[in-house]
Amino acid sequence: MSASGLVTRNPTSECDDAKCPFHGNLKVRGKIIEGVVESDRMENSAVVATEYLFYQNKYRRYEKRTGKYHAHNPECIRARIGDRVRIAECRPLSKTISFVVIEVLEGE
Repeated sequence: MSASGLVTRNPTSECDDAKCPFHGNLKVRGKIIEGVVESDRMENSAVVATEYLFYQNKYRRYEKRTGKYHAHNPECIRARIGDRVRIAECRPLSKTISFVVIEVLEGE
């Protein structure tokens, strides 16, 4: 089974989280982003940072910028600080959380 049609590795453990795309009833849609977990101190949530290049027209060069996304971190996935993860867009789960962690690509 995959998370709403996404091709991902299924988590090895089970959970009873209603906001889990694998074991609950949360549907994912829209953007799929890869990034690194910067913080996992919130309960069942994580802050994922992504780097991208922004073109500076005045200097005709690119600069690195960082975007941060708040994502729900289900119990069956348990992403930790430093893990490279894939997050997917979903319905708003709270004021700042509109993404959910669907896969850990590399872990520490």
